[in-house]
Amino acid sequence: MSQLIQPRTLKGFRDYLPESMIPREVLMDTARRVYRRYGFSPIDTPALEYLEILTGKGSEETDRQLYQFTDHGGRSVGLRFDLTVPLARFAAQHISQLGTPFKRYHIASVWRGESPQAGRYREFVQCDFDTIGTESVVADIECALVINELLLEIGIEDFTLRINNRQILNGLLDRCNLSEQSVTVLRILDKLEKIGQAGCLNELQAAGISSQQAHEILQFADVKGSVDQILGKLAPLVKGSERGEAGLERIHQLSSALDATNIPPHRYRLDVSIARGLDYYTGVIFETTLNQLPGIGSICSGGRYDNLAGVYTKQHLPGIGASLGLDRLLTALESLGVLTPVSTPAPVMIAYFDRQRLHDYLLLAQLIRSHGIGVELFPEPKKLGAQLKYAAARGFRAAIIAGERELAAGTCQVKNLTTESSTEYQYQDPQGLEKLIVGLQETIGPK
Repeated sequence: MSQLIQPRTLKGFRDYLPESMIPREVLMDTARRVYRRYGFSPIDTPALEYLEILTGKGSEETDRQLYQFTDHGGRSVGLRFDLTVPLARFAAQHISQLGTPFKRYHIASVWRGESPQAGRYREFVQCDFDTIGTESVVADIECALVINELLLEIGIEDFTLRINNRQILNGLLDRCNLSEQSVTVLRILDKLEKIGQAGCLNELQAAGISSQQAHEILQFADVKGSVDQILGKLAPLVKGSERGEAGLERIHQLSSALDATNIPPHRYRLDVSIARGLDYYTGVIFETTLNQLPGIGSICSGGRYDNLAGVYTKQHLPGIGASLGLDRLLTALESLGVLTPVSTPAPVMIAYFDRQRLHDYLLLAQLIRSHGIGVELFPEPKKLGAQLKYAAARGFRAAIIAGERELAAGTCQVKNLTTESSTEYQYQDPQGLEKLIVGLQETIGPK
């Protein structure tokens, strides 16, 4: 007999059992619904790209984390590390057919060979939406509105959308004569929350930036107040820098639009300390944190990238978008205890008693499914206790119980598995069936 192979997963990867996969699919369905509401169309791209498509587009860190190899055709290829770089290639390749502006969403797996930690794995799903082909501030505003609506639709209200603009940061660097070192400075500034001001100061000085310049950068990043107060404090710091002044104006337009669309002032704020670590960002940037779990990091991030497609085409294809961090958000929701454990997508189970009445059970299940309610028929005529134990373990919300007597009379009992209460319904005539459906809907609650 051959030796058994140990069943196991690679470090940083994981299997998704039903109780994990069901809420993931709920979030993905919610994202699709919101994205479509704003006119974003679905696309897909290959998991593998030519290596030259991917390298040098995100950051030195993403290049190090890239899964890359030589395929059977001798080609250098890599697994996509995000969905934005493949989008830039996609747009450059197909924009003559798509036209501009082009709005797309893409929900798919990406891969990064980074150190696994809570809410972060080497394979994870991103839920992206982007607009390609316009520099209009309307696209910036819409991006913020989608993020806000998406989180509300998921059921999250206690969050903060933090906004900034790379042009403001670059404007300060212009004034400090550090334009040529902007990539280095922004990467270090992106670590501010992780390593603190002292850590950033050390890294800035290690990168050859003077102590005075480093302190100016960190003082700039520490500006606090309302949006108008911060803009007022930043104006003299970037005065004379075309990029810096343009960035301030874009933020003013964005915040004014959020106010005009009744986004509560406490739900967003200007935070000049956020930089986003990816090199391709050029304008407005977004990070969204849960107020109850700020330490878990941003659950929905993005920004404007006006030059990314320029490495694939001479046509100017500015873009802006954001991505919902699905796995990180699920980890947060689990920590907050707001996910109800469930391992079945069907909320109703029909207990199976009488082997001779199988067709009656099948018909009853079909009648209920035809009204949009998920039903699972237990496959074996076991004792009721065993079937109800199964129902409780799987997270069913209601069980339908009907023995030979009930089936002969065209009735059934609906047992609420949360309250343990039961109600009898007649289901063979239209009025009785309607009452049964209403009773089930009240028992199982919203979808």
